[in-house]
Amino acid sequence: MEELKKSVMDRRQFVTGVLAGTTLLSAGLPGSLAWAAEPPSFSLPALPYAEGALAPYISAQTISFHYGKHHRAYVDKLNDLVQNTPLARQPLLEVVKRVAGRADQAAVFNNAAQAFNHDFYWRSMKPGGGGSPSGDLAARITTAFGGLDPFRKAFAQAAATLFGSGWTWLVLDGSGLKVLQTANADTPVAHGLTPLLTIDVWEHAYYLDYQNRRADYIEAFLSHLANWDFAAQNLAAAGRAGK
Repeated sequence: MEELKKSVMDRRQFVTGVLAGTTLLSAGLPGSLAWAAEPPSFSLPALPYAEGALAPYISAQTISFHYGKHHRAYVDKLNDLVQNTPLARQPLLEVVKRVAGRADQAAVFNNAAQAFNHDFYWRSMKPGGGGSPSGDLAARITTAFGGLDPFRKAFAQAAATLFGSGWTWLVLDGSGLKVLQTANADTPVAHGLTPLLTIDVWEHAYYLDYQNRRADYIEAFLSHLANWDFAAQNLAAAGRAGK
């Protein structure tokens, strides 16, 4: 009988030890295993201004739908797609880069890239924006395009002529600047380029305010909303990273 009791106690101690060890291991799971114990961490970033702050050029109603519905949907869908995968605990930009060009991860790329693109777009605008860049950014625009007016013309033309849905960007490519169109969810970071400024030309970005007048929306962006301080910060950060 004593041997039976001892056997039962030994088994209980063994099970208790295994469970305790498993708990400790889960708490300290490294690298590629940590995602299994935690939910995805992507969330909708706060807008850098109030929903009505860009009026009359972009209305509070447009921001409410665009940010509160479209942008939120990309973030929520991304969390669903990466749950219980190694991507769940990666930074958003790292997810975009890891899945770019992979057919088996197209849905993850589309939602991750759109989450990134939209956050970048909100920051590419500010109340009382537009005007002219200064400093290194202005000098590089002059070198690349011949001045601000030729840049505005090139950017506006690219945004107006992009067929269907997508984005137009000012990007840093090596040491020079260029205007880039990307379709649908595509993004410069998937191609090794550094985005400085972007405009969203999906119809939901402007249709409530401008209907089919995309050119008027582009003009409003360039003249009244473009956040050149944000673009300059991105250029400076790229310079520091390259040192």
